[in-house]
Amino acid sequence: MDIYGKKKLNFQMLKKKIKQLLIGTNNKGKLKEIRDLLPANIKTFPTSKFNLKSPRETGKTFKENSLIKSQYFSKKTNLICLADDSGLEIDILNKKPGIFSARWAGKKLNFNKAIQKVYKALDKKDKNWRNKKINARFVCALSISDLNKKIACVVGKVEGYISKKPKGKNGFGYDPIFIPKNKIKTFGEMKPFQKYKLDHRSDAFKKLRKFLWVLPHQFCKSLIYD
Repeated sequence: MDIYGKKKLNFQMLKKKIKQLLIGTNNKGKLKEIRDLLPANIKTFPTSKFNLKSPRETGKTFKENSLIKSQYFSKKTNLICLADDSGLEIDILNKKPGIFSARWAGKKLNFNKAIQKVYKALDKKDKNWRNKKINARFVCALSISDLNKKIACVVGKVEGYISKKPKGKNGFGYDPIFIPKNKIKTFGEMKPFQKYKLDHRSDAFKKLRKFLWVLPHQFCKSLIYD
């Protein structure tokens, strides 16, 4: 019996390994990083293979928006879907851009434009911000859904500061202006293997690994994951 008084099933015998995943993003940078972080034996598919546009992100948190995407793409393709919702929070800007990080880049995902928008907002808030440490963090929510059933949803974070100017051409998004805590280089200046040791997405993946073994679909509804 478990703590809820229910009979225990031998879940180890019921579990099956995820062999293929739809990666629920139209962001090429995210797609590359997620593929790099996943076990090599898992076959992955991009949303572009199915010509799918992203759903409207109506959630109020990274977790909610991640689940909106993984469930939407899973139902559209009938594949188990891993989706990401992530962004940059800057404390002095009341954690903006936050869940609107991609939207600050516009429809064409022009992150040079988004970065300039961040600097303008900081200048408006405090003209002397470049002489201070501006606390910020990257947040990543990763979810796995099988149709409309949530298999997992986890959050990873990395604390750091905003760079006085963009540095480096690696990574994507806001990477050129984010310096992780206790480091001197921005993510944009780091090589991928250096970034993956530190960043929010790899932090979330560490929590997600155990869910890459899943139960057959009919058993998923009886499980609850945080």
